[in-house]
Amino acid sequence: QAAALTGAGEAALDRVLVFHSLSKRSSAPGLRCGFAAGSARLIDSLDMALRVGGAGVPLPILAAGTRLWREESHVEANRAYYRENFAIAERLLGNRFGFRKPDGGFFLWLDVGDGEAAAVKLWREAGVRVVPGAYVSETDASGDNPGRPYIRVALVYDAETTENGLKRIVDVLARDGTKAPPAAAVGAGR
Repeated sequence: QAAALTGAGEAALDRVLVFHSLSKRSSAPGLRCGFAAGSARLIDSLDMALRVGGAGVPLPILAAGTRLWREESHVEANRAYYRENFAIAERLLGNRFGFRKPDGGFFLWLDVGDGEAAAVKLWREAGVRVVPGAYVSETDASGDNPGRPYIRVALVYDAETTENGLKRIVDVLARDGTKAPPAAAVGAGR
């Protein structure tokens, strides 16, 4: 995908905005602090929109955000934390439910056939909260939602809680007989 952008040349970059936030980078979602980068034309348009309808970032938040942007050790610690959780997921899930370790982030997308039904079942029977994939995917004009068969699992807790939660997910879905396609059968776009 990056090669496609490179091949498109400079003209394509004039239509690209990149947003960065401390929410994921520094595990600081409540700060609502980030920045956008892009062509001068797009940044000018964004600036105009924010002047009309945007809210300013309070100075104490800017100060905290500035410190976080300048410091990298907590970012490396966060990455190690998530690597450990994904190693747990890989060990417990193997190739079930289309498990695929993502290139970034902290969500698993598991193919369970019916994400909404599985989410309700996991909450009722195991006390585990997941998000139906359809809730964070867009339904197209034909009514198809590519997230419908999935659940989204956040691997944000400590290793012990993550392992316990994933074991419960596997136990409930295996007991239920939920179809668990191998990873190769699931689209690599997740």
